[in-house]
Amino acid sequence: MSKQVCYPARNVLNGIKFELFSDDEIRQIDLATRDVLENYGVQVSDDECLQVFKKGGCEVDEKTRMVKIPSFVLDRALATCPHKFYLYGREDSRAFEQEWKGRVHYTCFGTGIQVCDYKGPGKFETRDSNEDDLAKIARLCDWADGISYFSLPVSARNWAGKGAEDVHEMLTSLKNTTKHFHHIDPVAENVHFYKEMIDAYYHGDDKMAREKPIMSMLVCPTSPLELSHNAAQCIYQGAKDGIPVNVLSMAMAGGSSPVYLAGTLVTHNAEVLSGIVLSQLACPGAKVWYGSSTTTFDLKRGTAPVGSPELGMISAAVAELGQYYGLPVFVAGM
Repeated sequence: MSKQVCYPARNVLNGIKFELFSDDEIRQIDLATRDVLENYGVQVSDDECLQVFKKGGCEVDEKTRMVKIPSFVLDRALATCPHKFYLYGREDSRAFEQEWKGRVHYTCFGTGIQVCDYKGPGKFETRDSNEDDLAKIARLCDWADGISYFSLPVSARNWAGKGAEDVHEMLTSLKNTTKHFHHIDPVAENVHFYKEMIDAYYHGDDKMAREKPIMSMLVCPTSPLELSHNAAQCIYQGAKDGIPVNVLSMAMAGGSSPVYLAGTLVTHNAEVLSGIVLSQLACPGAKVWYGSSTTTFDLKRGTAPVGSPELGMISAAVAELGQYYGLPVFVAGM
């Protein structure tokens, strides 16, 4: 049986009611998304994951790599997604829950490739970030009580082209924070190294590594409507290895998605749900977030403003969509 999520799309904060959608409106977005997934589909640029979708009941065109996801497959996937799961750090006191309509948690967000060195009043020097910068920021975030977990804030650019930069970033982060580590730039070919590090922390105990994950991953579909090889494989391997995965769309209204916000919500929703379906086909019950850093595209400056009012509106909207589906939600702040 598939679960049916039905509740008023309303939030109350300190006595102020914030009603972004009526029940009918959020259902219209859901129906439009289902139409896109079932009749148009998403492009999946990974052969192994194409077969996972095919075996799961989806219509797959192996020539164009388009995957059409019927509503019954989506409903079955949503029925197996956990409403709540825990994330763990190297200290038990750092554990916290990610829960459907649960408490709000905060994390740092990036990932930057440069930092500024303070040289004196009004003087700064910009340079590429390195492993030492990452370690220092990790220790700072470890101290900050308002941050629940540590997301990769800058890249270890000193490893670029020399070794597995993403693996060094994970190791440096784990060494310098006792909080849970959220890898924002995972590489599909190296996910097995992440799993080996988690297993090593638990002295080879695979069961403990799966039950109490000390790291998770964030992956982005490519707008419009594509699961790249890297995104698809990270979702697939994360589900198989017990590593929680944040499926986070970064659509840009007016750039990689429709200029109208309603159309962008449908594009965003289809991208995130396609990744969540893949995770549940790979391993029913896999831990996943409904994620967003979707914003607008500044047509004049050619930038993606993350401090705009539109980003706040979109984040509020997709948060309600994630809640509608009964999922823990991760959205970009202002």
